[in-house]
Amino acid sequence: MSTPPLEAPGADPAGAWRQLGLAMLAVRFVQGWIYWGGGSRRFLYAPAKLDPHAPSWMANKFQSAMPGALLGMSHVVDFMLHHFALLYAGVIVFSALELLFGLFLLLGFMTRLSALVTVGLSVVLMLLFGWQGATCIDEWTMASANFGMGIALCLAGAGAYSVDGWLAKRHPRLPDTAWFQWLAGGPWPAPRLKRWSLIGAGATVLFVVLTYNYYRGSVLTPFHGGPVSPGAHHLSLSAGRLSTDGQVRFTAYLDGGTAAVPANVVRAELFGPGAVPVEHWNGAALSALPPGNFLNEYPYNRFGPGYAGISAKMGARAIITLPPARPDLHLSGGRYRLVLHSVDGHPFTLILDRSG
Repeated sequence: MSTPPLEAPGADPAGAWRQLGLAMLAVRFVQGWIYWGGGSRRFLYAPAKLDPHAPSWMANKFQSAMPGALLGMSHVVDFMLHHFALLYAGVIVFSALELLFGLFLLLGFMTRLSALVTVGLSVVLMLLFGWQGATCIDEWTMASANFGMGIALCLAGAGAYSVDGWLAKRHPRLPDTAWFQWLAGGPWPAPRLKRWSLIGAGATVLFVVLTYNYYRGSVLTPFHGGPVSPGAHHLSLSAGRLSTDGQVRFTAYLDGGTAAVPANVVRAELFGPGAVPVEHWNGAALSALPPGNFLNEYPYNRFGPGYAGISAKMGARAIITLPPARPDLHLSGGRYRLVLHSVDGHPFTLILDRSG
């Protein structure tokens, strides 16, 4: 015998709500655990993530995401990295939201509100980290799955094995109140559930398909590796200056690649007019550069001398000075070309114009 719709005489809205809660029990646990786990690691089990002086300080992760962030979020991260109080408050608030509303989902308390908050967190995670993943778009997968699960939990609520269900049973009139239905999880009339289910499904389809197409194509465009590579390090060079004695000064920005390992520049070369070699800095010369030759814009991920040359972590930006390779140089005017070679053989070029 089929179950009657909620509007039909004799229908049992509370029973239908409990069935939805039973069906979503595993989803609610996973979604709650993911966000509770993220917050609890920082507050309880790995507090160094909230320590600005620790290598695992969360600012490093935000900075590593900056090159590929969407919808202007790179400017937001840049601003926060320059304002420590705002950065620290943002890290604490984000972590607290994960901890609190993840725990609420595990308990089934204020389930619709908690699920909606996790949907918002999923959007932020997608905008910041969706492009990352050296072998596949791991962060996109996580944000997409969390978005869809959050939408489903917003619609279903938590009628079974939940604090919301216990409150509804203890106070029978509570599920009829508007605030409980919208924030906690009382049974919805069928027309409302259908309308918001279609809206939620449409939002999920747009969120998943459009971000996937942006990062990898294969929907509206052919497959591509993404506007920002999550696997191969990339250096953007700009603002170059060349002195008569051969000193080179330029800005370097590590704006592509994985945050799991640093980028390493093992050789630098300067070519004069006619592609004539003028200066050469090998790995030993680059690794011997003093720290004062690196003016880093951010105090977290930085450029600096490494074991085999110049080392940089994802999102680092710095003004770098290469001293004259020889003491007897006197460069004439013309068009010069600086080439930096990474450890994996990729060259990065900057054109330097020196007036006579």
